[in-house]
Amino acid sequence: MDTRMLRAVGAATALYGLAVTARPEVLARPSGLTDQHGRVAEHTAVSLRPLGWRDAASGVAMLCAPSASAMRLAAAVRLAADFGDGVLLAATLPRDRRLKAVAISFGWGALTVVGLARRGTGGRRS
Repeated sequence: MDTRMLRAVGAATALYGLAVTARPEVLARPSGLTDQHGRVAEHTAVSLRPLGWRDAASGVAMLCAPSASAMRLAAAVRLAADFGDGVLLAATLPRDRRLKAVAISFGWGALTVVGLARRGTGGRRS
């Protein structure tokens, strides 16, 4: 397991989650969840903020995991979120936005898989 890589993924995820929590349009715009003027409806913002908070929390868990087993658990939660998002977005987003959103979700999940599979510094598995 490459703990440094997983912590970096966690930090990036936490920052992204905080950004979405503060400004839901960060997620709404690329997902096609805005009106024709690029504005996010209040009910959409209300729905997206908890997703941002979930990402922030799971990212902090990866960033601060105190042991290898805690890191594996935090990474598993992150994987479930990323791959679950990908599957649900594939089933529900408008066609013209689907591929990009799904690729991003699965891409973040893939980074976590690589971090779990890769040997960390020093050549030993954690």
